[in-house]
Amino acid sequence: MVFSHSRVFGAPQDPQRKNPPVSKQETKVFLAGVPRGASEEALKSAVRETLLAASDFSWLSRGDSVFIKPALNSGNPYPATTSPPAIAAVISLLKEKGARRVIVGDMAGIEHVKLSPESLSGSSRKLMETSGLAKAVLAAGGEVHFFEESGWKSFYEDPMINGLHWKQGLMMPNILKEVDHILLMPRCSRHVLAGATLGLKAVVGYWRTDTRLEYHRDASTLQEKTAEANTARTLVKKQRLIISAADKILTTIGPDTGHVYQPEIGLIIASESVVAHDMVSLAWLLENRRLIPPDKKGKFADNSPIVAWLANYWVVHRLGGWKPTLASDRLVKNDLKTIWDDRVLGRAYHVFNGLPKVALREANRNLPEDLKKRLNGMTRVG
Repeated sequence: MVFSHSRVFGAPQDPQRKNPPVSKQETKVFLAGVPRGASEEALKSAVRETLLAASDFSWLSRGDSVFIKPALNSGNPYPATTSPPAIAAVISLLKEKGARRVIVGDMAGIEHVKLSPESLSGSSRKLMETSGLAKAVLAAGGEVHFFEESGWKSFYEDPMINGLHWKQGLMMPNILKEVDHILLMPRCSRHVLAGATLGLKAVVGYWRTDTRLEYHRDASTLQEKTAEANTARTLVKKQRLIISAADKILTTIGPDTGHVYQPEIGLIIASESVVAHDMVSLAWLLENRRLIPPDKKGKFADNSPIVAWLANYWVVHRLGGWKPTLASDRLVKNDLKTIWDDRVLGRAYHVFNGLPKVALREANRNLPEDLKKRLNGMTRVG
């Protein structure tokens, strides 16, 4: 079964091309509203409604295995990491639809976990426990998996269909070769280096340390490499759905800390297309950044390009030491006023099937019509 934006065609295109081709078909993104203060069961119900609207699950045969990739950059609670109730709801529905195994796994950021050929420091397992994700996964009948625990040699080189800005292939965890399907469960958050961290950016969590080093060292094209990495052949073949709980948004700094804003009506966002999902998720982030209290806006750490540049140097040093740090590029952070400013999405339009015509669809009755109209205006092509 071929999904919109799940397959990539042709050779790498010119990254400087100003106007990507516009998709001829609409790409659906499903939204469910979640009122502020809603119970955990109400949130789970919204997640379930959104999933059932976004997919008929014809891709899932009884006995299949599914890997869920959350956002586990730290051990901080949602929205710094993926929502535990949301992931529990997804696991329960997958089990109901016939999945034999549902495995949830990630490898946290370099400030918390470092894997090398000789050693390992830190633990993604402990971070998942601290964030509350591990308890939710296990209670729902899922399994947990952490890439670093299998060691340096438990990764394989996964070529990209469009990897123009990469020198090497991506080193991806072996577990991805063993499962039948992949679901991506990011969050909606600001990012001190990249500007935002949504679905496309979540791909970093798969990578071995050497891939992360190239990504951060060659920082002048960090955003372009983010988009291209999503064309890894395993992801193109197996990734079925992207779903985010965004009833809480990390509106400043990110990815681990910042101002958490909870709107009157939050969203569950789901699509078969990671590109269309991120267009809507970024619009939602920008909408909520507009609404945060004045004393929470304009913080130096959130807006300064110098902070992003220096922070990336620190990351490179943690990943590889002084030699690659001295040879690294200067990172230029996205200045995101609209979704059209995002270099990650800009590159994604070229390496996938063009610029999606996003079609917003309601998954429950809690989505205000005026909010739908605002998001539609922010994501409309032309």
